[in-house]
Amino acid sequence: MLSSSASFLARSGSMLRRSALLPPTRSFSLALDLEHKMVDNVPGVFQIQTFNAISPVGLSKYDPNIYSIHSQEEKTPNAHAIMLRSHKIKEEEVPPTTRCIARCGAGTNNIPVSRMTELGIPVFNTPGANANAVKELVLCGLLLGSRKIVQGIGKMRELGDQGLAKEQVEKVKSQFGGQELKGKTLGVIGLGHIGSATARDASSLGMNIVGYDPGMSIESALRLPNNTKLVESMKAVFASSDYVSLNIPYISKPPSEGGTHGIIGRDLLMSAKKNLVICNFARGELVDSEAMKDWFDSGENSGVYVSDFPDDLLYDHPQTLILPHLGASTEEAEDAAATMASNTIQKFLENGEIVNSVNFPETRLEARSDTTVRIAIVNENKAGVLANILSELASANINILQQVNRSRDSIAYNVIDVELDTLSSGKFKSWSELQEGLTMVDGVISSRFMNDVYGTGYAKQMGGQYFV
Repeated sequence: MLSSSASFLARSGSMLRRSALLPPTRSFSLALDLEHKMVDNVPGVFQIQTFNAISPVGLSKYDPNIYSIHSQEEKTPNAHAIMLRSHKIKEEEVPPTTRCIARCGAGTNNIPVSRMTELGIPVFNTPGANANAVKELVLCGLLLGSRKIVQGIGKMRELGDQGLAKEQVEKVKSQFGGQELKGKTLGVIGLGHIGSATARDASSLGMNIVGYDPGMSIESALRLPNNTKLVESMKAVFASSDYVSLNIPYISKPPSEGGTHGIIGRDLLMSAKKNLVICNFARGELVDSEAMKDWFDSGENSGVYVSDFPDDLLYDHPQTLILPHLGASTEEAEDAAATMASNTIQKFLENGEIVNSVNFPETRLEARSDTTVRIAIVNENKAGVLANILSELASANINILQQVNRSRDSIAYNVIDVELDTLSSGKFKSWSELQEGLTMVDGVISSRFMNDVYGTGYAKQMGGQYFV
């Protein structure tokens, strides 16, 4: 049961918009007799609520005849989808009309994913969109950790202030000696989009590659350079590497419980080379800061820690280089992430397709035909729910043309294409009555009838009540 059902109903007024506008890719009109009201008599379109400054390149992918974009300053009370970057969204900012949320980036720590799953809302991310930007920063980190570039810049500014830069430039260079990357070993922990790209480009610089990723996909494996040596543990990576790049997600549990909080701890650091350079452009919480500080302060290790995440314990340590969070902060990465998020939302709203979701099962679909009605149902993944859904359709004498059933953990997603020409059946009363019957099946969270009256066709079961 939703604790905030009543307030949601009050805020939204139980209203969704309708429209007679047709998407340019469709040549037919499918307007079902669903009980959804207009808002201020404005023709309905899909309402997209944005938080943060989303790239105009990505937003331009929306057809203005079908989509209305709202900035954070001009919020709509009836958003159908939400796009955001770093904004830490709260449940009260997600109206009950919301079908999906898309994060322009890979991480979703700023979204209460578990709660959104309970509400039947898929959360999307944009894997790989920022991979090149982060990879380039990792390569920069390798150089920063090798050549004392930052320290050298600071020294030259100091000498410049004293008017001694030209006189001392050759004399002080011995203070900032370093080592070359060529011939050294880079350990890559996590071989997804960013990790495999880092491995490939580091290899082209002449580095040897050691990799670890127990969940590596075939696609990622094919992207790895030929000289990659895969090992079976993170300890093996640390023991054999001169540099390590962390490219794994943050899971807020200790490693003993299957999480990654503080996974770079004393045990791994004890097995590392004395001059190991660690590049962490994944998540700050992956590193046990106290263990890292103790490793540095032992006096036996000359290694360097490079990261773009703040660290209250390590930020001013002479062996750390802490940057602003620059990983995906390039114009190209922001454009690519917003474009991918926009395309993902459109596929879901217009066709029911789910790709790049962190909490819903991947569901790839063909476009519906002009003789079918597509019904998408989100329900709890438990026995008996699908049977009751199908029974509801059978009682209306509706013929199912195609059915796709997918599940992921506690959630199930059903897409059912049925014949549009059902009105001749004496058992069929109306599409609105059918939607209410399906939505109120025990275990169903929401239903969506996809039709050309944009922004309509969505219903939820909220605390035992029927909401449209």
